[in-house]
Amino acid sequence: MDCFYCSKDERQAALMLPLAALRWSEVYLFRDQKHRGRCVVALKEHRDEIWQLSEEQRAGFFEEVSAVAEAVSRYAQADKINCAIYGDLVSHFHVHVVPKRRGELQWGGPFTDDIEKKLLTEAEYAAIGKALLAELDGICRSKAIPLLPLAGEG
Repeated sequence: MDCFYCSKDERQAALMLPLAALRWSEVYLFRDQKHRGRCVVALKEHRDEIWQLSEEQRAGFFEEVSAVAEAVSRYAQADKINCAIYGDLVSHFHVHVVPKRRGELQWGGPFTDDIEKKLLTEAEYAAIGKALLAELDGICRSKAIPLLPLAGEG
């Protein structure tokens, strides 16, 4: 299997930065920040399709997606969060969490990646990550969702 969510290789690093680990998922900050705060929530265990998750995994994973969506919404002051599950090119089960604001980029339609990317400096990614983690930490505490150290951290 050639899955960058499982191998955590340079293909993944080119697209996203690790942000948080939860019980069922890992959260990544998408490098393309045309929608400021966009994240990906990926199931820790490799599965291709939603029906391959156990009931416990599915319930836990989507509780975590909900917490991340709330954190992104608060951070971005979003009017709407778009959540998308595709998997045609990268089959590992994951959800894109994309904040949208009325009157701004791609409002009123689905977000797409076929327009110019907005890449940031490492300091800007760090600042967004810190702010998102602060929001996520508060939400996780209020919902008793454990926020775990990222792989490689204490």
